[in-house]
Amino acid sequence: MAFLSHTTSGNLASKADIALLTKAAAGALSGALKNVLFVCTGNTCRSPLAEVIFRDLIRGQKDYLVGSAGTGAFSGQPASRNSVSLARERGLDLAQHRSRAVTIDLVESATHIFAMGRSHLMALIDEFPEAEDKTYLVSEFTAEDRLRGRDIADPFGGDLEDYREMMQNLDQCLPSLLAYIEQTHKEP
Repeated sequence: MAFLSHTTSGNLASKADIALLTKAAAGALSGALKNVLFVCTGNTCRSPLAEVIFRDLIRGQKDYLVGSAGTGAFSGQPASRNSVSLARERGLDLAQHRSRAVTIDLVESATHIFAMGRSHLMALIDEFPEAEDKTYLVSEFTAEDRLRGRDIADPFGGDLEDYREMMQNLDQCLPSLLAYIEQTHKEP
């Protein structure tokens, strides 16, 4: 499994990287920043949708930085058509999303990393063992017994209903992640 070790677009930082770094610097000046990273395989279906839904949950909170990446992502790919459509239904925007691979920089700067499946969780821990104590399965804290500890199914190649089911599962998991972060985040 190849992880990039530099910026998400090779040697040059993308506009999205620069925006994230600028926000991170501003957050660092104003207090503790909670840096949340969602991880799936290609960073085109599940993790980008989790990212925009979570951003919507924390709207107005200035102490969060939220991003997504993939363990096997080819940097620069757009979000899947169905993920973009579902986000748009909620007034959320994935049109500008571009995939990126998990990097050491993303892992080191994250305070919380949430994997969509056990394979992503294990890949992250294998590649970045020092991040094990901040890496979780996205369904780990949900109150929903049918979801807790289970993978969020990959809808890639499926129809809109497969994507809708994935989004509904994220809807049930993400509020508990927010509660967990708020209850456990420690000031530096």
